[in-house]
Amino acid sequence: MLIRPDTIPPYPTLQFEQELWQQGVARIGGVDEVGRGPLAGPVVAGAVVLEAETAAAWSGLFTDSKQMTEPQRESAYEALIDAGVKHAVGACPSEEIDAIGIAAATKLAMARAIEGLDPQPQHLLIDALKLELVGLPQTAIIKGDAISMSIAAASVIAKVTRDRLMAGVFEEQFPGYGFASHKGYGTAAHMAALREQGPCDIHRSSFRPVREAILRG
Repeated sequence: MLIRPDTIPPYPTLQFEQELWQQGVARIGGVDEVGRGPLAGPVVAGAVVLEAETAAAWSGLFTDSKQMTEPQRESAYEALIDAGVKHAVGACPSEEIDAIGIAAATKLAMARAIEGLDPQPQHLLIDALKLELVGLPQTAIIKGDAISMSIAAASVIAKVTRDRLMAGVFEEQFPGYGFASHKGYGTAAHMAALREQGPCDIHRSSFRPVREAILRG
């Protein structure tokens, strides 16, 4: 099922979750991804299961992670972790993205995140995509990370996980590209470094700016 909401609420709500809870669906997994657009690094997905008894407490804490500041995302992430909210992360590195394409890699990262949840969800709420790889009932919601609290929470988990990876591990492994600041996106500074140094191991060679840098090298 694909849902295209007519309006976007100021903050994500539990509308879709409550409808499912009322139908007796206890475990609802919110799923979202980050990192489709960068020239380097993995695409990362998060999967989160909010408890019906406590989910309302998260109201107003987070929204689509792209609309939050870094301190807001970090604070929301730590709150989710400290509260023991069930979550999992899945990823596809750059070599997989180059091999199967970003669309398929995005879905594979989501499937891996869902697989990491124990117990498995009984229904999925997913930001915009249908996951043929996953044999679970699911609802795809356009702009789901701005509408569903479960999807928004998954967005925060995915975004903070990826940003920390880019700013920590990959900044240290591949200095000079500025991964700590731009997280692999095609900023002017990143493009300048790509022209000067050429691609590194985590650049996506199937993306045109990287492919052109390889040809120039």
